[in-house]
Amino acid sequence: MRRETQNVLLVLLGGALLKISLTGGYLRYVKPSLQPWLVVAGAVMILLAGFAIVRDIRAGHAVDQHEHGTRSPWMLLLPVFAIFLVAPPALGSDSVTRDRAASAPAAPSQAKFPPLPAGEAPVLSMSEFLTRVVWDDSGELNDRTVTLQGFVVHPTPQTTQLARMRISCCAADATPVKIDLASPRAEALPADTWIEITGRLRPGTATEANDYVPTVDPLTITPIPAPPDTYEY
Repeated sequence: MRRETQNVLLVLLGGALLKISLTGGYLRYVKPSLQPWLVVAGAVMILLAGFAIVRDIRAGHAVDQHEHGTRSPWMLLLPVFAIFLVAPPALGSDSVTRDRAASAPAAPSQAKFPPLPAGEAPVLSMSEFLTRVVWDDSGELNDRTVTLQGFVVHPTPQTTQLARMRISCCAADATPVKIDLASPRAEALPADTWIEITGRLRPGTATEANDYVPTVDPLTITPIPAPPDTYEY
């Protein structure tokens, strides 16, 4: 591959990385704390390409390496085209239905859960709700209405779930966090519809036999726009 082509590829890759880093698109793939590293990586790619281009211009020629036997560098264009033309969406219901098996959430670091926030229906993340369901033996959730947000999943024709994807580093290690919704209205919603619910836990419904997926009786179901960051951490 010619040196000019290599430099152009490096500029495109660096530009694609900066684009998703500065426009928020990176949240589809990695956790927010990695943004500075992505910005630095994209800027370094562009600077290296600029340095190489200036060096070649000053030398008065470009070196043709005649690497006709390999096409692998051109594969670098695939992620560039994907980002600029058809950016893959964040993980959704398809990922949940493909990965149906779940395990109990890890035990919390604190010995005792703090009290639930005050209010008629405090907002909890799906991860916190599920962790409390499995590990909190105080029974505080049994008598409280809570507010949860997530997207609709229909793993079977008879089952409707509310789900979020939880990641540790990036989308490659994502695992689903989900609850069963006992509501005919939820059953009528299309998959991947983002909703906010207020509801109550059915005590004792999260067991090893059902992969620790609790059942919630929704009191209200409200469609909402998808949040800028769809993952939990």
